[in-house]
Amino acid sequence: MYGKLSEILNVPQEQLDAIEFETTRLLGRASVMKGLEEENGQLLDNAFRSLGKLPRDSKEVREALFSQIEKHEQELYRYIGISPQRFDFERVATSAREIATESEGWFLKKDYAKEILQKRPPHSTMHYLGYSNVEDMLRKEDVGEVFSALRFTESDEWMHETFDAAYNGFTPDAFEERAIELRVLGPQWKEIAQKYVAKKHHNVSHLKEFGIIFLNPIAQTEPGKFLRDFALLLHYFHEVAFYSKLFRRYAEIDNFSQKFISLLRGDVLEKNSVKAGEWLIVQRYLWKVNPEDPRLFLPHVNPESIHWRKAQEDLVAFGKRNEQSGLEFWDQLWAAAGVFSSNEGQRELVSFEMEDNAMGVASRSDGGNEVFYYHQREALWNRIFAAYVGNYAELERRIIENMEKGVISF
Repeated sequence: MYGKLSEILNVPQEQLDAIEFETTRLLGRASVMKGLEEENGQLLDNAFRSLGKLPRDSKEVREALFSQIEKHEQELYRYIGISPQRFDFERVATSAREIATESEGWFLKKDYAKEILQKRPPHSTMHYLGYSNVEDMLRKEDVGEVFSALRFTESDEWMHETFDAAYNGFTPDAFEERAIELRVLGPQWKEIAQKYVAKKHHNVSHLKEFGIIFLNPIAQTEPGKFLRDFALLLHYFHEVAFYSKLFRRYAEIDNFSQKFISLLRGDVLEKNSVKAGEWLIVQRYLWKVNPEDPRLFLPHVNPESIHWRKAQEDLVAFGKRNEQSGLEFWDQLWAAAGVFSSNEGQRELVSFEMEDNAMGVASRSDGGNEVFYYHQREALWNRIFAAYVGNYAELERRIIENMEKGVISF
């Protein structure tokens, strides 16, 4: 009945039948899957009309989408007033602030950053900067920059141990309402930031608990990388605002600090199955660790995909105000994909989601040929859930309401 969705999600047709049957019984919404399959086909038809041709195979489809990424990236450079040869991080930050539609939230007071570092001295960071103790470092360095740099100077193990040791006593009184901050790290971080960029493949990160987004001073100007990273900046505005809503919610229930730490770790329930009417909440992109993680093939929703959809909505809205940019092409395509024949006669999935394609162009710039579709797949799971509950706002409300349980039950 909706074999194309089954093929796109790489799950058995019977599984989607079971979801449709149970959710229709519980919510009274019939033929949702069929409607979404028709919607996906219409979005692809619209995209092909915009491209001005009907590609014959998966390679032609992907090349047409990659061409759009490269063209729109050049227009974004032009709008910001920079180029790969004249890259200016401050101009990038200013433009991201102008385009972003989130601006404030409820975050940990900055004074607590010093307290955390005193409890858990970041020895790798101190060694890199040439300090022997935390007090000297904090007297001479900006604590916001130091805390931001922890993401690429300290290990994941150190970060998780710090969550347990230094974040454990925080109460709602430690938080305040303030603006989301986007900062460009100083040149003193360039050498070590290069290692982070080499590992993560992007020069953007964030501190959701402090409402800080930061740019490493490493220009990523090969084709695909600038649009990829600029969209990630916008994504982080939505992510820190989303987690701010969760911090506020957890302030009203028991065990605040433990739930707060769980959010920072990105905990996901270890489950190989769900009951009828249950949807798992997956707050990370598990595909990046293990593409065969069984949780990816269960009915689930993904907050990360909410942030990406909103970031691309920001870019599309910008594109509609500045039509020369062409960014409106990506409107509504965040959950769209098709399965096409390859040159070898096999069936191959092609994501129409913007970030998947920007990452594909970036991979080719690095001499690779990696294909990405995990943003689109997670977006499609979200799209299915949103269709059942009525809209994306209700999807987000239910995730926030059930995050501590890790599962939504109808």
